[in-house]
Amino acid sequence: TWKWVVGPMFLYLCERLVRFWRSQQKVVITKVVIHPFKTIELQMMKKGFKMEVGQYIFVKCPAVSKLEWHPFTLTSAPEEDYFSIHVRIVGDWTEGLFNACGCDKQEFQEAWKLPKIAVDGPFGTASEDVFSYEIVMLVGAGIGVTPFASVLKSVWYKYCHDATNLKLKKIYFYWLCRDTHAFEWFADLLQSLEAQMQERNNAEFLSYNIYLTGWDESQATHFAVHHEEEKDVITGLKQKTLYGRPNWENEFKTIAGQHPGSRIGVFLCGPEGLADTLNKQSIINSEADPRGVHFIFNKENF
Repeated sequence: TWKWVVGPMFLYLCERLVRFWRSQQKVVITKVVIHPFKTIELQMMKKGFKMEVGQYIFVKCPAVSKLEWHPFTLTSAPEEDYFSIHVRIVGDWTEGLFNACGCDKQEFQEAWKLPKIAVDGPFGTASEDVFSYEIVMLVGAGIGVTPFASVLKSVWYKYCHDATNLKLKKIYFYWLCRDTHAFEWFADLLQSLEAQMQERNNAEFLSYNIYLTGWDESQATHFAVHHEEEKDVITGLKQKTLYGRPNWENEFKTIAGQHPGSRIGVFLCGPEGLADTLNKQSIINSEADPRGVHFIFNKENF
């Protein structure tokens, strides 16, 4: 038995040593941004840190807990000179981080007073393959929208730098959330992308739909009254917020009809139930003919 055990144990110990060494490297918090509804953005720098879109890191703040490590998706793009995470305050550890960063104080916080942070990673996810397709469907549910902040930022940087060499030609983005106010920072990113694409006369590059699933009759009535306004009353975007859940069968059939003969990447960050639905639709709407349309499903669950 020991012959079968010693090899994997040696590899495991090597991996733990590498992770311990990486976690001891110095991390500098360059900026702390407070977003609405108790969401903070930490912008950090670390020597030798290299990332790809959609990856995640483990974060430890010794001032809050000397042992706890928590995973966070990177919301910055590889083209930026820093890496960032967005943290929503929903528990004891995040509350402790919020206070340690001085976000509970009114006065300006000096950089040297910010807490020490340990970072392990980054670690890869399925979202890294987004640039391998010409057509992609990005589906984020709730907090699962965070990896696509990195993806959309990187797409914009690549588009501005050299659009002719960018293989990606069309993005269909779906955001399902119970309360958009909890992620106003992401709506701001969409607003910026929307305006910049219109300036370049390529508004069709990004097609997005926001579905508010936690709605009631009063919200629906308010939505109907303001539907004719130029911008959405909830997000401030030109695309109106939709209520309920998308009809995935219709969405897949529409996209398949618009892009015959294409390989379409479907990327999800969301719950297992939604993953099963999208995987099933990807199979149903893919043609047997190799020259036909094919949906390639990729997922990461939480």
